[in-house]
Amino acid sequence: MNRREFLSITAAGIAAGIPASVRAGHVPSRSPITAIAFDAFPILDPRPVLTLAERHFPGRGAALVDAWRTRQFEYQWLRALSAHYADFRRATADGLEFAAELLKLELTPAKRDSLTGSYLELEAWPDVPPALEELRRAGMRLAILSNATPDILDAGIARSRLAGMFEHVLSTDAVRTYKPDPRAYRLAIDAIGVSKTSVLFVAFAGWDAAGAKSYGFPTYWINRSSLPGERLGVRPDGIGTDMRDLVAFVRAGDSARPQCSRPSTPFFQWEDP
Repeated sequence: MNRREFLSITAAGIAAGIPASVRAGHVPSRSPITAIAFDAFPILDPRPVLTLAERHFPGRGAALVDAWRTRQFEYQWLRALSAHYADFRRATADGLEFAAELLKLELTPAKRDSLTGSYLELEAWPDVPPALEELRRAGMRLAILSNATPDILDAGIARSRLAGMFEHVLSTDAVRTYKPDPRAYRLAIDAIGVSKTSVLFVAFAGWDAAGAKSYGFPTYWINRSSLPGERLGVRPDGIGTDMRDLVAFVRAGDSARPQCSRPSTPFFQWEDP
């Protein structure tokens, strides 16, 4: 089973519990956005992981990280679906070992620990602190909802000097599953205490944007890599390439349903039902 087939099966399972009007792309009238829940990686910059991989395996770092990232998330989804949960750090380590063996790279214990440990050394993208300040000034309640473990999230926030910026820092480890399981997205609703239609979910990955939208969140995709959209039957309400685009989207107001200022693919432009 390849990644796209697996995503299609996962999305179909999620969609079974979503009203037909939402699955068809119809967005019912909803409350104004009062809170924003971010995946970790619109906030924390994962690029140093690639830099470190290239340092350990010159000329092979990009291939290693590509294979590693694919297995990293596939293992999370497979464990969630099969009820054999292991946390993000375990899935990350297992994915790295598979990728290294696939590419016939010698992954010494020191290199393995260095690469997996790099997730505890991430810092915010440069555009994040000013954007978060502007969103807070606009009255938005801010939260993080991530598959990453609490120690990874806490370390990234501390290294980025963002302590106190987020009202809630939520790891799906609390419910022993992963996004796009609806139980994972519900963590944000339970913590913030508002309806799902009042929380804008901000995704880093296309599959997470689709999962959040299927769950019923108004959704924005920060597509920093300008990737094509996943073909999973739903579209986010907005898409941009960085945090400045998100701020513009929020300030434009929910009722305007703006397209992003710099769209990366026509597939995700807003279409009224």
